[in-house]
Amino acid sequence: MRKDALHNRERLLRAARRLFADRGLDVPLEEIARTAGVSIGTLYNRFPTRETLVAAVFEDRVATVAELAEQALAADDAWEGFVAFLTGVCELQAADLGYNEIVARGATTGTDTGYAVMLRIVAQAQERGALRDDVTLEDLAFVLWGIAATVRATFRIAPGAWRRHLALTLDGLRAGSAHPLPAPPLSPDQARAAMNDCP
Repeated sequence: MRKDALHNRERLLRAARRLFADRGLDVPLEEIARTAGVSIGTLYNRFPTRETLVAAVFEDRVATVAELAEQALAADDAWEGFVAFLTGVCELQAADLGYNEIVARGATTGTDTGYAVMLRIVAQAQERGALRDDVTLEDLAFVLWGIAATVRATFRIAPGAWRRHLALTLDGLRAGSAHPLPAPPLSPDQARAAMNDCP
């Protein structure tokens, strides 16, 4: 890529990152181009679709979630590792409305490998008796979905409210005080379908 083309790409990514973080993923592409100081044609030359732009903007978030997952697996205390992972993902959500929307759609890791690592975090916490045995990864997707709704509703008026929501939820996930659940978990296909229907 030529130097000027690379410069334009970086300007577009900076503008999109800032606007997505403040307003979510539906910011008009024309506004992103204008903020970056380039034409809409330049934006489309670098990023042919909104999806390609979004993927490029949030590459670093995908890498961060993967790092959080590896740290959780390496933690001496499985519960602390599990909590640190969920808290870390929620902190990313709370700082960025665009990423919050991505999490609400169920795409926190972006790869099958990421999904497998999160399964290992759950399995490890369950094997060590920290996490209730009946929790599935789909249950955790709905925890993050719930936090996404809290972040969206309180982003400007009470930006730390999600921490209370998460703390209450984590108490319900502990093995020590578990009671039988009144309904079975969703299957992966059902959870995906539900999140695809999320506004």
